[in-house]
Amino acid sequence: MRAQFLPFCRPSISEEDISAVADVLRSGWITTGSKNTEFEEKFCDYLGCAGAVAVSSATGGMHLALQALSVGPGDEVITPAMTWVSTVNLITLAGARPVFADIDRDTLMVSCDAIRSKITERTRLIIPVHFAGASADMAPIRQLSRETGIPLIEDAAHALGTGYMGEKIGRSGTAVFSFHPIKNITTGEGGMVCSDDPEFLERIRRLRFHGLGADAYDRETQSRAPQAQVLEPGFKYNMTDISAVLGLRQLARIEAFNRKRAELAARYREKLEGVEEILPLADPPCDMTHAWHLFVIRLDTDRCGMSREAFTEGLKQRNIGTGIHFLAVHLQKYYRESMGMRPGMLPNTEWNSDRICSLPLFPDMRQEDADDVVTAIREVLTHG
Repeated sequence: MRAQFLPFCRPSISEEDISAVADVLRSGWITTGSKNTEFEEKFCDYLGCAGAVAVSSATGGMHLALQALSVGPGDEVITPAMTWVSTVNLITLAGARPVFADIDRDTLMVSCDAIRSKITERTRLIIPVHFAGASADMAPIRQLSRETGIPLIEDAAHALGTGYMGEKIGRSGTAVFSFHPIKNITTGEGGMVCSDDPEFLERIRRLRFHGLGADAYDRETQSRAPQAQVLEPGFKYNMTDISAVLGLRQLARIEAFNRKRAELAARYREKLEGVEEILPLADPPCDMTHAWHLFVIRLDTDRCGMSREAFTEGLKQRNIGTGIHFLAVHLQKYYRESMGMRPGMLPNTEWNSDRICSLPLFPDMRQEDADDVVTAIREVLTHG
């Protein structure tokens, strides 16, 4: 058994990252400033997108996107229930109704057909989720959006560096990224809204800082413009330069981070082959490059005669951490009691929700760490 605990995730922070943050702290300007602007520009360069707005979290970014599209009471928003609760909470808080499309059983992604089957005259927005670092098959979903005139926002929280049909997720359309500490890069907390719609991005930029007609940082005067007026009620979702400079340092290493993640994922796949109780996810059947945000397995509970909870507890006792991504949102207490959601509505989502488990995966891991995880899995399945 390992002598030291292997966490499910650990951010890869270098001494140079720490020094860059310290430089900002010494600079006298620590909120939204020049580093924020530089981070947005470098992010656009990396994705090849037309524009980007840095925000304090992906949740904040999605909130701003819903507000910018005027999603509200009486509207419906189609999204999967195999996702983190934040998006569904925001839809509900806007007064709209989340409409859940079931996922593919083995990729955990929504399809165009599943989305199409949920469209009604009230549908105001579609939010597909790129899952675990893989890409949803977006070409038919984007075509559906064009045909129906229903806007599309891609939840790309897991998808920094993910490729789809020769371009990175976020280059086209509108996408929201996350920089939470478990993501492929981190800013501590933070997010980015990317879009090829300049009017939409301008409204996002305004809404993120109180609805003012000028941002917190004026590039000309390095201060708040004295003529700034509230153009509409807004929020406080701007990213600080403390976070942005960390994002700049991390973004410069994203390709190296993702290569290491891919190497570890390949090791897992090789070592877990033949372990019949473990069912890895399948790659989506489209032209796609995986960013390996997560390495998700499903436990065949019938075959092994063990619950997911017993399995993860056995790994914990052997100094291996795990995560669960995710418990089905529609079966969370609030949504069952307030919206009448019930088991059986989304069979593929629910089957996976009962069995999924995320194994340790982060760039500072060694191949030997992945081997320790697989050894522990075999021991738990054999001895309990």
